[in-house]
Amino acid sequence: MKFGVSTFLTDEGIGPATLGPALEERGFDALFLAEHTHIPVSRETPYPGGGDLPRMYYRTLDPFVALGAAAAATRSLLLGTGIALVIQRDPIITAKEVATLDLISGGRAVFGVGAGWNREEMRNHGTQPRNRGRLMDERIRAIIELWTHEEAEFHGEFVDFAPVICRPKPVQRPHPPIYVGGGSERTFARVAEYGSAWMPSGVPPKELGAQIDRMKEVAGADTPVAVYAAPHDREALDTYAELGVERVLLYLPTRAEDETLRTLDKYIEATAAYR
Repeated sequence: MKFGVSTFLTDEGIGPATLGPALEERGFDALFLAEHTHIPVSRETPYPGGGDLPRMYYRTLDPFVALGAAAAATRSLLLGTGIALVIQRDPIITAKEVATLDLISGGRAVFGVGAGWNREEMRNHGTQPRNRGRLMDERIRAIIELWTHEEAEFHGEFVDFAPVICRPKPVQRPHPPIYVGGGSERTFARVAEYGSAWMPSGVPPKELGAQIDRMKEVAGADTPVAVYAAPHDREALDTYAELGVERVLLYLPTRAEDETLRTLDKYIEATAAYR
């Protein structure tokens, strides 16, 4: 298995230009960053993890700016979003941001996507929660058109533009990998349509096998799995290895630099037997 980390980078924890090299030095191959543009003061939507919304949600850095800083300080680390909230993003700007990250990193961008959960946050971006799945799919299709055609155009329910030139184009061909988050039947259909891998999050390891089986029935037997926000205990890692998970993105708590580096050293010990 390959090992990376998934985390929330904030203005209170370790910075991306420090974290990136620290991961490479310790043999981790990927950094995936969460995204929240803002958090509405009105807290109507329950936090999926239960209880109060953790502090880091209110303070997340922009993932593409942060990944750009990490790109400049690293040589081989994969740089991913986990997840980019496509339902809150203009597709033309997002296509340019991902392609720019891919260019400046020498082809190391990974576009992790999902439909999100915070309904108040969506509404502030003009997104109706009931439409978010269709909106996400359409925006991703438009982004792919912008990446892969010199004169791209798209005409849909939510996205509509006549032929445009949008550069830079991604270094990776035909475009950067798209890791699809979620766990529904529609998620698996998205993986089949435009995904490069399935990226489950919050699924207990013992329940993951049945979901992987179903995903592969829909998306294909060779579809890779990258577990987001994964635990690092031996039982979980044994299960991931048995299930043939390709990449484990260990959850890295948002902490100051010294504590973060100590945590990464613990993760080296926990994963040594699986590398």
